Amino acid sequence: MRLFAEVYLDEDVSVLIAVLLRARGINAMAARDEDMLGQDDPIQLAHAASLERCIVTHNRIHFESLHREYVEGQRTHWGIIAATRRSPYEIGRRLGVLLNTLTADEIQNQLLYV
Repeated sequence: MRLFAEVYLDEDVSVLIAVLLRARGINAMAARDEDMLGQDDPIQLAHAASLERCIVTHNRIHFESLHREYVEGQRTHWGIIAATRRSPYEIGRRLGVLLNTLTADEIQNQLLYV
């Protein structure tokens, strides 16, 4: 059982959020950290899944479709969190609450919204 989810921020999410999450003790990295800038959403999700990290994105519509594809194909991802565009501080706060409430196992294969 994995207690704490590790986070991968899609390239459209501010890298400041990774800094804010790390300050809260959450293991967070951004697409920029992994040289993944410019990669398509399916590649971003597959990369996050290969790292066993939940992905945070603002691209709700594409990732809802990708989530359905993973579920229908019985493929595993480590969670998708769709964040409404707000200030990085507000998103960081909301993610902090969510990630300190749910375990990594509870987030696995889920599509969540903050």
